[in-house]
Amino acid sequence: MKSLTAIDRYILKATLVPMISVFVIAASLLVLDKMLRLFDFVAVEGGPVSVVFKMLANLLPEYASLAIPLGLMLGILLAFRKLAVSSELDVLRAVGLGYNRLLRVPYMLTFALAFVNLLIVGFVQPYSRYYYEQMQFQLRSGALGASIKVGEFTTLKDRMALRIERSEDNGTRLIGVFARIANKKGQVLSISAREGRFLATEDSRDTIILRLIDGTIIQDTPSSPPRVLSFTAHDLPIDLPKIEEFRARGQKEREYILPELLRMGWNDELPQEKRNQSLASLNYRMVEVVMMLLLPLLALALAIPPKRSTSALGVFVSIVMVVAYHKVNQYGEDVAGLGLVHPFVALWGPFFIFAALILWMYYRVAFVPGGQAIGALETVYAKLASKLKRFSRQHRRAMQARKAAHAP
Repeated sequence: MKSLTAIDRYILKATLVPMISVFVIAASLLVLDKMLRLFDFVAVEGGPVSVVFKMLANLLPEYASLAIPLGLMLGILLAFRKLAVSSELDVLRAVGLGYNRLLRVPYMLTFALAFVNLLIVGFVQPYSRYYYEQMQFQLRSGALGASIKVGEFTTLKDRMALRIERSEDNGTRLIGVFARIANKKGQVLSISAREGRFLATEDSRDTIILRLIDGTIIQDTPSSPPRVLSFTAHDLPIDLPKIEEFRARGQKEREYILPELLRMGWNDELPQEKRNQSLASLNYRMVEVVMMLLLPLLALALAIPPKRSTSALGVFVSIVMVVAYHKVNQYGEDVAGLGLVHPFVALWGPFFIFAALILWMYYRVAFVPGGQAIGALETVYAKLASKLKRFSRQHRRAMQARKAAHAP
């Protein structure tokens, strides 16, 4: 940081604040949206609440890979827009600092964040996504300690039904327990107890003990009348259902890290469909990372409004362009994975078109006197805004006149 000049440090500070803010807001919105769905899912499956936060932690790398480029672009854009609107940018250019020089610090941030994003999408995200789906599977199968639903009958091992009135102490104490057990000989045990709790055994993977306190057992057999027994404590062994193991990592291409995708894509012994999907996923991740190197140019080109204007149209256009390009890449990955188009054409073709557009926009702003990247859109936007303001004033005057006419 000692090699940075005062202007570099000023631009760095102006960029970091909005960049971090956008990153946090974008990631928070994505997490909150998913959190509500996960709470519903875990509640339906009867799992512990702590699972929700573990699942969200495994989704953070995926959300970070989306929020980092967006935060980087908007951070640079808002920083240069602030300089342009306050005329500081004109002063910097007047003392001989061109746009290429002013982008020195933004490109330092870009290279660092691009490397971080490469690690995320190439190595961290495949594992985190696999662990997320593993927890989903374990939650459905009960491997994560899914609790017995309060107020409902839960069937265990087909011949046992269990119902709990309510639970206390985070589910360790069960109040109002009823169990019905049937065997192959037709014998039926109906058990009710004031309370109970689950206890682990040495073979806790297959059997647990439900210790019941203060209850009654009704034994009903086909060959004899029912027998009623009272107890103060009774241990009821419960055989747990066998839990199917989750699949191995790699059933989906997004679960492979970059070296694995590269090996599969160039392996002639694999089916062509598998090779296409691997190369599509590999090129999709790479093109998303390389695209970040263009974001400083795009941000600067859209940050500078026309003279004597504070239009924020560039902010809107930048978001639309980045999101649209991301969706085009997703479509290109799907098409390339099906083998309809070569992965290089489907993913790098749109990249080169997008890059050419950004370079032209930057050239217009940086090297053409008075040039604007979206000058035509700014003109149309200014006219529409003027008409809307005029219509709003006329409507407000009409409403005031109508109120005055009806006033007593």
